[in-house]
Amino acid sequence: MALRKPNKLPQTAALKQILKRCSSFGKKHGNDQQSLPDDVPKGHFAVYVGENRSRYIIPISLLDHPDFQTLLQRAEEEYGFKHSMGLTIPCEEVVFRSLTAMIR
Repeated sequence: MALRKPNKLPQTAALKQILKRCSSFGKKHGNDQQSLPDDVPKGHFAVYVGENRSRYIIPISLLDHPDFQTLLQRAEEEYGFKHSMGLTIPCEEVVFRSLTAMIR
């Protein structure tokens, strides 16, 4: 019996769309710079975390980490990726800060 590779294309496409909207990644691809935040350095993106939707700027390299991918899956299930609010992570701020400190 042959093993099938999971299709990650939908998640990859969604991540690219998110990054274009909320990071300097989109500036390299000719997107409207007026819609991109000036305080997000190249190679980073903004996420909103917790009940108060506190804003965190994190490196794109975290996208590769399995624990962060789990958070992204939870975000997609709870909020979806097609909204204008920015990437919202359904996680308590304390837990989010601990996780990102561990995996950086």
